[in-house]
Amino acid sequence: MSASLAEYLDKNDKRALDELKDLIRIPSVSADSKFKGDVKRACDFVADKLKAAGLSVEIHSDLGGHPIILAEWLKAPGAPTVLIYGHYDVQPPDPLDLWESGPFDPVEKNGDLVARGSTDDKGQMYTHVKALEALLKVNGKLPVNVKVLIEGEEECGSHALNAFLDKHSDKLKCDVAIISDTSMYDYDVPAVTYGLKGIAYYELFVQGPVRDLHSGSFGGAVQNPCNAIANVIAAIKDADGRIQLPGFYDDVKPLSQQERDEFAGLGFDEKRFMSEQGVKAVFGEKGYTTLERKWARPTFDVNGIGGGYQGEGAKTVLPAKAFAKFSFRLVPNQDPKKITAALRTFLEHHMPPGVTYQLKEHHGAPGVVVPLNSPYMAAASKALEVVYGKKPVFIREGGSIPVVTDFKVRLGVDTLLMGYGLPDDKPHSPNEKFRIADYFRGIRVNCRLLEEIARIKK
Repeated sequence: MSASLAEYLDKNDKRALDELKDLIRIPSVSADSKFKGDVKRACDFVADKLKAAGLSVEIHSDLGGHPIILAEWLKAPGAPTVLIYGHYDVQPPDPLDLWESGPFDPVEKNGDLVARGSTDDKGQMYTHVKALEALLKVNGKLPVNVKVLIEGEEECGSHALNAFLDKHSDKLKCDVAIISDTSMYDYDVPAVTYGLKGIAYYELFVQGPVRDLHSGSFGGAVQNPCNAIANVIAAIKDADGRIQLPGFYDDVKPLSQQERDEFAGLGFDEKRFMSEQGVKAVFGEKGYTTLERKWARPTFDVNGIGGGYQGEGAKTVLPAKAFAKFSFRLVPNQDPKKITAALRTFLEHHMPPGVTYQLKEHHGAPGVVVPLNSPYMAAASKALEVVYGKKPVFIREGGSIPVVTDFKVRLGVDTLLMGYGLPDDKPHSPNEKFRIADYFRGIRVNCRLLEEIARIKK
């Protein structure tokens, strides 16, 4: 990195942080229709900053969902083309009573920026915007060709993005993709994520009587939907953490001994992990370590469940309806369509008589593993080492970024997953945070990364 570029970044760190705060103040919750206008405001904010940085920008609002930004700078003939992906939408802030400050009122606390979207993904995405700005303002050009794809529905299924990829995949041709929506391994321990889990998400609705009934008069005579759904959900996983859907593990690729050894060598502190999560014990599939379960084994979790009386005090009711939201996190080779078929078979055999049910499918995507021996992976490793002063570790992640699979299948390219968050940043939870020092370092890594990629011969 040149002295002039380093000087520009140092002088503009405060402005970069102030701009991120302004973006975070826009409550761009994509899953809730009442925030539709705010989602559009967040889109316009990011698009305007990309234009101001010096990129040409298109906004695609005709795809049946929240708008998509496509920005470009393609003036480096013969150099590689990089596709940068991110999202400007965020998860709902609920439960609000657990936030120590307003979820959309960013607060600096103990070196962190606390707010919804600070790390997932506004803060991490914006490191790329500021890196592109710095390179163009200082050098008047970029070292590589760049395309920037930023969507507004990552947190609710990416329906518009799927339509965009169907219609405009030709606009995204590139040599490699970059996403910053993951975490480092630990404080000051940079990481490149080479594997992600997939996902299959569902809602289950169970209907019993036509109306709520008196539990004393009808209990024991009429099937209770809450009891029914609780029993069915409980049966999906046994006491050893094994998922009971027929054929669920048929396509699971076993962890290699090399991977298990590498995970073990990372020095994972299980006691610290339990302390940070506020739990007294870990739980998961028998025969695997916590890191192996988190990163490389399929899982099942209930994400929400309800039915019956929810108010204060007691009401002796046998409810008419119950529901549950749940998801499976999948590993590479598992097919969400096969999981759906297995789930339907399971429900047919386990739903008790006296109720009817409906299964609603939401989004699904397979897992992915990125090869470690590419020149782009070497460039990522070098950029992180230069900025952080130490070699990064290579890790897998339990979260899902379905577009990584889309890029591989539709564009034929691998993705560099270079996150600057931390394992305790609480994405999707109250008091989400992003370490401010890593926000600034992320901007610098992104500058160096493009310079390193420019050295790769096509």
